[in-house]
Amino acid sequence: MYRAPVEDIAFTLKHVAGLREALEAGTFGDLTEDLVDAIVTEAGRFASEEIAPLAANGESGTPLEDGQVTTPDGWRDLYKSWIDGGWNGLTGTPDFGGQGLPVMLSAAVNEMWNASSMAFSLCSLLTMGAVEAVEKHGSDALKARYLAKMISGEWTGTMNLTEPQAGSDLNALKTRAEPRGDGSYRIFGQKIFITYGEHDFADNILHLVLARLPDAPAGTRGISLFLVPKFLVNEDGSLGRRNDVFCNGVEHKLGIHGSPTCTMIYGDGKFGETPGAVGWLIGDENRGLACMFTMMNNARLIVGIQGVATTDAAYQKALAYANERTQGRAPGWTGEGMSPIIEHPDIQRNLLTMKAMAQACRSIAYCCAHAIDMTDRAEADGDAEAARHWRERANLLTPIAKAFSTDIGVDMASIGVQVHGGMGFIEETGAASLLRDARIAPIYEGTNGIQAIDLVTRKLPQSGGEHVAGYLRELKEIAARVAERNAPDFGTTAERLEAALADLQEATDWQLQALANGDIDQALAGATPYQRLFGLTAGAVYLAKGALAETGDDMDEGRIALCRFCAENLLGETSVLRDAVTQGAASLLGARKALAG
Repeated sequence: MYRAPVEDIAFTLKHVAGLREALEAGTFGDLTEDLVDAIVTEAGRFASEEIAPLAANGESGTPLEDGQVTTPDGWRDLYKSWIDGGWNGLTGTPDFGGQGLPVMLSAAVNEMWNASSMAFSLCSLLTMGAVEAVEKHGSDALKARYLAKMISGEWTGTMNLTEPQAGSDLNALKTRAEPRGDGSYRIFGQKIFITYGEHDFADNILHLVLARLPDAPAGTRGISLFLVPKFLVNEDGSLGRRNDVFCNGVEHKLGIHGSPTCTMIYGDGKFGETPGAVGWLIGDENRGLACMFTMMNNARLIVGIQGVATTDAAYQKALAYANERTQGRAPGWTGEGMSPIIEHPDIQRNLLTMKAMAQACRSIAYCCAHAIDMTDRAEADGDAEAARHWRERANLLTPIAKAFSTDIGVDMASIGVQVHGGMGFIEETGAASLLRDARIAPIYEGTNGIQAIDLVTRKLPQSGGEHVAGYLRELKEIAARVAERNAPDFGTTAERLEAALADLQEATDWQLQALANGDIDQALAGATPYQRLFGLTAGAVYLAKGALAETGDDMDEGRIALCRFCAENLLGETSVLRDAVTQGAASLLGARKALAG
């Protein structure tokens, strides 16, 4: 059974991601370290004791009958307990009942929610994203009518982008919106892959829908964003008639079986006096994609957190099994009979890889959340230069947090199955379900290939390449501190970190030069290995930062050992990745003919 790693989460927030310094500087007002600890501890209890015991119920799926989805046994009451605890409003604006807490805390608690049940937690992920879009771009009237109940979680939200012919390329989007002359619009079209598009958790579901106006420009410049409620809301806040939107099907999926993935139909006349789902514009006409990206950027961070969560949950399950399962006699085993498989070096290597990668990905994701918080704080203070710096940092780390962490989540869930051996392939252990669930995360909220394109073509060139240069200097300073410590327990960690950073520097310089030369095909050929090189190196350096932390506790020895294991066993990959970036384009582009036929 999953147990939230409260100590590791709190440690990473404070000593790696920068929360302690922010608290000491008063960045977050009267938020204290004691309050942070209390929030993380209670979230850990809720995840471990209330969500995790019901997670297996999600395997039963979400049947659809007469347009109504039934969620797994116990989940509706669980959701009610979750919103009663105030968890949905953690980062929401206090103006509408939220707690206004940092994104860093949202990242931390979302790790625990998703590790205990990724399928259950997806509902809140989409609602929180919808809240942010309405907060930042909605009219005062929309905020007054919808925001408080969205923040509380009484009403949930969805994101409606994908159509049968328009996945990642939204130029092909066909859903249309017709203005009615009274400030409302009528929406017509079909959307697919809509997470929690229909369910029984809440009385109302608020769909954020991308659609085109009649006179909209072609392509993505002509997309607008609309709020379309399942039930219209009366002036007094009570629910009115059913809107002309409904779920026409629920997908049968590889994983996340407890999360209904819906096909939504807008405006076919099934409900309402005249066809057309009633909706209201969010933001400006033909500027919907910018509004939706407000929702998507933080959603991408939380999807990255799902990778962290899967890795840690798989590690915990594999560790428990390795301590219980006996097989053979490991070298040096002096006990009676067969030894627990954790005594075998190969099993130890697998478990240490999982533990190291969980901490590395956690650190990257929390540092990304910190950058988002610091951007918001600088903007509120009117400090344009600081806001630009932290915005660029969040921009740089978001594709890494999303893609590297979710790729790792799949890899580590697979290792978790391997540690279980044949029992990992059997449903009763739960190892297989983690692998199935993990596989969606590299796909949704922008595939990891798209994240690599974004990283290389948009994020590296920020400020003419100066921001990534400054970030690499920060990482090098941490590595230099390991060398200065010169402690035998670190082994060759300092040298391995320096070599990995040199590989990342060379690959970064190469990518920036390729972009400057206009060699986009060359840059994109190396984008995915570059993304992994970046994540692996940054994650290893953050492990070193944690190992160097002065905490006064007895955890340092274990953190040093884990850091050394990562540096001496996993960082050797960086030179291969560097070569794939800087030398692999010609062979990749030249091999196209091998795919013919």
